[in-house]
Amino acid sequence: MNKQLRKAVIAGNWKMNKTPAQATQLINEIKPLVKDAGCDVVVCVPYIDLQAALAATVGTNVKVGAENCHWEPSGAFTGEISAEMLRSMGVTYVIIGHSERRTYFGDTDLTVKKRLRAAIDNGLTAILCVGEYLEQREQGITAEVIRTQTKIALGGISEKELEKVIIAYEPVWAIGTGKTATAEQANEVNKAIRDLICELYGKAAADKITVQYGGSMNAGNAQELLAQPDVDGGLIGGASLKSADFAAIVAAASK
Repeated sequence: MNKQLRKAVIAGNWKMNKTPAQATQLINEIKPLVKDAGCDVVVCVPYIDLQAALAATVGTNVKVGAENCHWEPSGAFTGEISAEMLRSMGVTYVIIGHSERRTYFGDTDLTVKKRLRAAIDNGLTAILCVGEYLEQREQGITAEVIRTQTKIALGGISEKELEKVIIAYEPVWAIGTGKTATAEQANEVNKAIRDLICELYGKAAADKITVQYGGSMNAGNAQELLAQPDVDGGLIGGASLKSADFAAIVAAASK
């Protein structure tokens, strides 16, 4: 992390976990543990938990995000939620292009681009996920995959709008598997993302943008990962469902 240049952000991605009552309980456990955090703290929760999460975080330093949004403001899209709906509730963050959305629900680079555009247009801070599959890493094309995903998603996004984008590098082979990129591997890809932002928007934008790591970061490895110069926080899966573990990661990012 380089906090002199950019924000460190720890965001929990709860995935399909917790009822509203359970969400309230978990957030109430988290709040006192992170109240003095030296980084931004976000919980991204299932749609059904948003109301409870917003109520539980009033007056705290914990922000609330959703796990996805549609690109249209309304229409015949059964089961979808628009960015405008999220904004109307008071949600401030949204995850876009998570590998599970790409793998299981048909998201493509182009639909990710459209979702990102909708999020930005509605004033949400988007956590844009990019990452390679194990086969792609083994083929030595990680950099090309990450650059392609990032360039397509950011098509049409201005330098000013980029201020509402966080990029999360999530190697797909490390999502929910317990496998983690080494600190050096994570930093190498995060730096490649920052170098691409420099190419597209200039050094000032590259220095400012937050680039998280999101592949099985946990209480045990967070400090080593966050010590890397280009790892500006984490998008936390399983560990975000345990208040003590999530708080430990926040503490590591607060140093």
